[in-house]
Amino acid sequence: MKKTLIIISLIYTTTIVAQTKLYVHPDAKTYVANTKTIAILPLKVQVKLRPKELKEFTEDQITEMGRDEALDIQKAMYSWFLTRKKRGTMLVDVQNPTKTNTLLKKNEIDIHSYDEYLPSELGKILGVETIITGSFETSKPMSNGAAIGLAVLTGVMFTTNSATMNMDFISTTDDELVVNYLKKIRGTLGSDSQDLINVLMRKVSRRIPYTE
Repeated sequence: MKKTLIIISLIYTTTIVAQTKLYVHPDAKTYVANTKTIAILPLKVQVKLRPKELKEFTEDQITEMGRDEALDIQKAMYSWFLTRKKRGTMLVDVQNPTKTNTLLKKNEIDIHSYDEYLPSELGKILGVETIITGSFETSKPMSNGAAIGLAVLTGVMFTTNSATMNMDFISTTDDELVVNYLKKIRGTLGSDSQDLINVLMRKVSRRIPYTE
């Protein structure tokens, strides 16, 4: 009986994949062959809090929370790609986010607001052939500090986390979309940005041309 309960518990703490959509350019292999380095830009992150939770924060604090989460996700994605590169399953190099963000700031570009620039313009600044952009929506803060702080303020401890990632791999040579990856998932107790990104990227890596 105890073993059965443990198995059931493990089942319920496993991430559940709700929806996946994937687009790959017909000539994706050529784009990959012409790509030496990818840069990961901070995704547009929105933390969708409940009305009760929203009352505890100002608009500026909510905006700052989203930006902090964006940087956490950027680092988590870089860490994931770096691990694959060391294993020999990543076909291109990935630029360190610190360098990416510094180069953007030096060119007076807000790292959280770069939509007015074409991928080709950003590519010249960053010195890369492909950039990753997109959006990420989550039902709770993923960084442990933010989640704990919110729990203290509202008296609610989050046990699950739904998240939606919409990620684009865009060529900086001709502004062409090479890969679009949309996935909705339901996280688990204690899920943080690294946990969720590992789940998301593990799924997409099996089907995108930048890995093997």
